[in-house]
Amino acid sequence: MSKLKVVVLYDRMLVDEAEESSSGDKAPVTRTLDKKEVEEEVAEALTKLGHDPVMHELDGSQKGLFALAKIECDLVFNLVESFADDDTADFKIAAFLELIGKRYTGAGTNGLLLAQDKAVAKKIFAFHGIHTPTFAKSYRGRLDFSHDLQFPVIVKPAREDGSIGIEFSAVVNSIRELMERMDWLHANFDSPVLIEEYIEGREMYVGVLGNDNAEALPVVELDLSKLPEGTPRIAAAEVKWGKGTKAYRDTKSAIATDLPEETVQLLQQTAVAAYQALELRDYGRVDMRLQPDGRVHVIEVNPNPWLSSRAEFAMAARKSGRTYTQLIGELLELAVARA
Repeated sequence: MSKLKVVVLYDRMLVDEAEESSSGDKAPVTRTLDKKEVEEEVAEALTKLGHDPVMHELDGSQKGLFALAKIECDLVFNLVESFADDDTADFKIAAFLELIGKRYTGAGTNGLLLAQDKAVAKKIFAFHGIHTPTFAKSYRGRLDFSHDLQFPVIVKPAREDGSIGIEFSAVVNSIRELMERMDWLHANFDSPVLIEEYIEGREMYVGVLGNDNAEALPVVELDLSKLPEGTPRIAAAEVKWGKGTKAYRDTKSAIATDLPEETVQLLQQTAVAAYQALELRDYGRVDMRLQPDGRVHVIEVNPNPWLSSRAEFAMAARKSGRTYTQLIGELLELAVARA
């Protein structure tokens, strides 16, 4: 591939750990930043591949958008997850890139929108025969959609990602706990709430790479077995972002090595089916629960998953024989070929 000028586009999220709110409840745990940011790793990989990366941070201002529009480039490597601390705005950035005629990596506007609304995504899964936990959707007393549910259930924002708004207290066992949790979510997120059947089982992640011939990467498991007794076995915000906590230290992701081949195939086939059902492209990660009886449930699909070299997607890519630099190069090639 000839040398390309690539804008590495990224944003910043609030990075505070859980703080006490005025009501005495804990505020949502938000994302923390690594010492070496993912945009730096991507830029280094692009340089090694012989390309010319240009860093551009979206700071939430119109000025940042206007400056992006003026940059002459061959491609945008889109790492944006939010705009002005609104992490439901990723599809708007994709739409902006399309409006100004810039090619970019990763999911398009349709895929980002479909994956973002978890209730809509689950309806699509049901249409395609993809197993997903039964659920209800509610917003400030209005029930938009409902299956018959039995406790325990997990209560979470319908339009957030990265486990934001999903603390261990998200798993509830009574009507009273359910109403309290819904009230807390409405106060903190002003978002519809997803009430979902809690599935006991192993937390499995399958990355998917490609477009017309999408490839499922090796299965990664988030081992939740060392969480304290009585703690729900979920990938809560404390697990993903609570650096320095016991929950963060005791939960690790690793390639799943003890699965029967037929189970691996089922997980991978399910991941590709879910990825395609939501019209994702280039790359994505599908989060699933594997029950003891071997049944697989899709929990959610993540377009443009975290591309840190230490994250699950890169871990699976390495297991498939790709270096981190090769992975970034492949994502670039997919976007160029698609455009």
